[in-house]
Order: sequence, then structure tokens, then C-alpha cells
Amino acid sequence: MNPIVKLSLAAAVAAMLLYTGYRWGSAQSQKTVNGDAAQSQQARKILYYRNPMGLPDTSPVPKKDPMGMDYLPVYQGEEDISANPGWVKISLDKVQKLGVRTETAAMRELMRTVRAVATVQTDERKQFAVVTKFEGWIQRLRVNTTGQTVKKGDALMDVYSPDLITAQQEYLIAMRGLQSTAGGTAEVRLAMRRLEESALQRLRNMDIAEPEIRRLQREGEAQQYMTLRAKADGVVLEKQAVEGQRFMPGDTLYRIADLANVWMLADVFEQDLGMIHSGQLATVRVDAYPGKVFNGEVAFIYPAITPETRTAIVRIILPNPDKLLKPAMYARVEFASSHSKGKVLTVPDSAVLDTGTRRVVLVERGTGLFEPRTVKLGFHADGYAEVLGGLQPGEAVVVKANFLIDAESNFKSAVSGFGHSSHEAIAHEQDVTAEPAGKSARITHHSTGTIEAMDFAHGVVTLTHAPIPSLKWPAMTMDFRAHEPTLLHAFKPGQAIMFEIAEEAAGEFVLVRIEAAEVHHDHREH
Repeated sequence: MNPIVKLSLAAAVAAMLLYTGYRWGSAQSQKTVNGDAAQSQQARKILYYRNPMGLPDTSPVPKKDPMGMDYLPVYQGEEDISANPGWVKISLDKVQKLGVRTETAAMRELMRTVRAVATVQTDERKQFAVVTKFEGWIQRLRVNTTGQTVKKGDALMDVYSPDLITAQQEYLIAMRGLQSTAGGTAEVRLAMRRLEESALQRLRNMDIAEPEIRRLQREGEAQQYMTLRAKADGVVLEKQAVEGQRFMPGDTLYRIADLANVWMLADVFEQDLGMIHSGQLATVRVDAYPGKVFNGEVAFIYPAITPETRTAIVRIILPNPDKLLKPAMYARVEFASSHSKGKVLTVPDSAVLDTGTRRVVLVERGTGLFEPRTVKLGFHADGYAEVLGGLQPGEAVVVKANFLIDAESNFKSAVSGFGHSSHEAIAHEQDVTAEPAGKSARITHHSTGTIEAMDFAHGVVTLTHAPIPSLKWPAMTMDFRAHEPTLLHAFKPGQAIMFEIAEEAAGEFVLVRIEAAEVHHDHREH
């Protein structure tokens, strides 16, 4: 056979084999793809179909809404978010990008530190004034400098006074008269004793110290110069006395204060006053001794607030044995206050989203799945808040990136709300009898409660309400803004009510209806 013919036949056979292999491979690949798709479709089982506009309407089979939009399939594994439309679901990739971090609600003992500025003052109960009760002249000053320390009984000055000389002479005459009637009748001795006691009391009333009186009794002669002595220990804060000076009754010659204990007057802001109580320990630091710490005790909280600074004065008693603390010295005070209940359930402050009318935390319900939960908060301290209701120990709450998750939730709610409005408007155009005039299509939630407080200026009412099962809210006390402020005008604090709330914005529920609760009376025949 011709070589050229043989070569042509071989090429034709090879082409046929290649074509046959290609067709067989393509068929196998398509079968594999179809099998994988069927397997994937079988793995992602459709549970039901939900309304594309987010309305609470589902269907077991595919259907269209009044706008002609197809209902969306809900696959197995997505039922949590579909059954709970208020929850937020974000992808794992977005969780990592946002830097979402959670922390478990746990029991803690809350300690809060209240800080204030203060000044050192003398103890008002340990201040003394040396005031003369007679006229005279200062002959000699024994204590002649401000700041000098004196002890009780120390000589302050020698004075000359005609009144003092007269009082001494009267006492000596009475004393000698009593001695001369030693053999007289009882009536005479009693009269002379009364005269002697009266003259002695006059000297004491003129603040003549006991050592001077005993010297007068011992020597039996009036002294031209009498010594005035300190009546208590202390430091001379003021000295008005000058040697040779004439003084009149009522003149203040010295002011003396005992600085063994001092007062620290701290200016505490009014919002912190609830954390301060008598007997509470306080830590004091002063700029003059940066490495030294003084410890005192709260003795009194003054009853008035300073309007300019919105602070109240808290008095702290501080021992001052070394006289380091001086009047008018500036200081910083710290009060450590613990919660009276011991350990309480807490979450970090960063976990709380405050909408203005309620406090919300994002509870982690699965990977990328978060439930906004209303909570009631109490005591705040050390970056944590006490949880009075709405959470259980061990539940994880978002503490970082919760604002970003909330922002995404609000965006979705806004889009959903827009869809609701469009859907309702078109449905109303198609069937004007579908919704009676004046009736709201919003979803409302019912409960009962008691009015705790009312703010008519802002249309806000504080309610202690029973559990709201439709929202999975526990019983708690919280604020609600009235959709129409006039709803509140007929009510007052302490009144039992029935009410309805509706979600106006994402996470914010407003009061849409309120009425007095029925009071059942037990009528009995007598």
C-alpha cells in the first residue's frame, strides 16, 4: 500500500479516537456536575418560602406577593433568622472584618471609685479663742508668734488690771473673814462661806487659772500682774496681742486650734452622692507629700448643694499626729464604694446600646447570629453595669463592633420598613376594603403595668410592666415615648394601666395606646 495512504488512514483513526475520548469525558464531567448540583440542592433543603418584603407571611410552596415579587426560599440552617426577624445575621467573613468580640455575662462584685478635690480645714470643735472679760494692759507676752504650739496650762501673757486686783482683794477679805468666824455660830460661818465662794467664783469667771488662784490662797496677797494661761492644746493661728497693749472686755487676743485631727472638706458631684455614706473610708493624697497616703473616715455629708459647681461638701476626719496636714492645703480624695448586694450579674458598659428609651445588648445566638435584647440596668462601676433583668449568666454579649452591627440592623430595618410601606400602599390601591380607615397595620405588643413617673414635657412615661411574651421581654421598669404626647394627659404616677407598644424605629418601641386597667371589686351581700 502506498505510504501516503497508510499515513492518511492512521491520522483518521487517531482523530476518531480523540473525538470519542473527548465526548466520553464531557459526558462524565457533565454527569459529575449534575450529580454535585443535585447533591448540593439536596443538602440545602428548602423549608418554606418567606415574603420578600419581610412581612410575617410564609408559604410552603413558591408563590408571588401582590406586587408580583417571588417569595424567597428559606433553606435548612437559615430558619433561626427567619423565625426571628428581629435578629441580625452577618457572614463569618464580615464578623472577622468588623472585629466582633464577645464577653460572657457573669457575676461580679462591683467596686466604684469616686474622686473629688478637697481642702484641709481645722476641726471646728477644737478651736479656741482667748477673749478677755475685763479691762487691762498686757505687761508681758509669753506666746508672741503665730504658729507657736502651746499646751493646756501654758502661760500666754502677764496682764495688769485694776478689776483683777479688786477681785483678788475681795476674795482675800472673804477668806480671812471665814477664818475669823471659826468659833462663831453656824449661821455666821455659812454666810461668810457663801461670801468667800462668791468671790472665788468671780475670779474663775474672769478666766483666772487654778495655779494663780492657789498661789493667791497660799501667799494671801493680791498680785499686781496676773498670768493668763491656755485652756487647751493647740497651735496659735491668730495673734492680736501686742506687748503693752490695752485691751477691753470682749477683745480676742489669740485664736488657737488643735491640729491633732483635721477636717478634709471634699467637693463631691451630686451624681456621686449616692455612693457616699457616713463611716465610709477615704484615701487622701496631697501634693506636698506625693509618696504619702492618708486614710480618713466620712463623718458628715452637708445638706446643701453649691449651685455654681453642683457639688456637696463631704466632711472627712483625718488623724494628723505629725502635723503634716495644714489648714487650706489642697488634696485629692478617693472613696471606694462597693455594691451592697455583693456579687451581681454584670456586662461591660461597652456592650450596652442606649436608644434613649431603653438599653439593648446584642446576644450571640450562633456564628454570625445576634439577638437584640432589652435589659434593665442598675449599678455602674469599674466599666461594668449591673443587669437587673433581660439576661442570664453565661450568655455571650457583643462588646466590640456592636455599634456597627446595630448600624447594619438599622439599615436593614429601614429598607424593610420602606418595603412594608410600599407593599401596603400598593395593596391598598388594589383592594381599598382590605384595611379599614384609621386602623394601623403596624404590629403591636400588649402588656399591663404601673406608671412610675411621667415627663409631660418630652412625652415620656416610666412603666413597671409585666412580661411581654411577644417580644420575649421579662418584667422590668423602662421608659417609653408616647407616639402622641396627648395620650398621657389623663394618667398619673401610681396608676395601673394596660398598654400597647409598637416598633417605630429599629429597636425603639413607642407607646401607641394606653388605658386604665380594670379594677375588679368583690361585691358581697350583707
